[in-house]
Amino acid sequence: MTGEKPIPLAELGEITAGPSGSLLEGLHDGPDGIPVVTPPSITSRHTVDTRKLRRVPVGDAEKLARFAVQEGDILVVRQGSLGRLALIGAQHDLWFYGSSCVRIRPRPELIFPAYLASYLSSSPAQAELVGQALRGTVPSLNSAMLRELVVIVPSMDRQLAIVDVLADIDEEVRILHEMSDRLQALRPAIFAEMLKGVMPA
Repeated sequence: MTGEKPIPLAELGEITAGPSGSLLEGLHDGPDGIPVVTPPSITSRHTVDTRKLRRVPVGDAEKLARFAVQEGDILVVRQGSLGRLALIGAQHDLWFYGSSCVRIRPRPELIFPAYLASYLSSSPAQAELVGQALRGTVPSLNSAMLRELVVIVPSMDRQLAIVDVLADIDEEVRILHEMSDRLQALRPAIFAEMLKGVMPA
């Protein structure tokens, strides 16, 4: 494909590791406060599961301001489930992210966030991320490793075309998942109905 350029991730956006644990002393599981995206709330579909969010008190907002997210940011898990990521939407604006994540803020004049999220979640990119991980009890990535990761960057028009096609596929996958969930929910009732008149009273 013509127009593709291999570019280090550091040139495509700002990369910021999550806050230290001391800044998240107030993190809790209650319903009040500002949501914090952590690895358990990042799904395999690159979204944020709002049922698994933890929060910090509103009073902690000022000291965590540097770690707020905005639409188009990408959060990458850097400890544990390496490489899992979420593309941040407008509904997540001004939320925070946890210590085990890295925020990538793409430069929109160079790369579409949705394209970068798709690229980073591809098998080759994931293999490279895992291959670079620091070995230990809990494998981990650091910001320096992410900055050096090379990304293939087509023209903006080509990126948009790729994003559109993948969005159509994702929608089909979502519909199929919903159908599967509904059928799974119906299965016990259908089984019970088909046994009527067969099982002894």
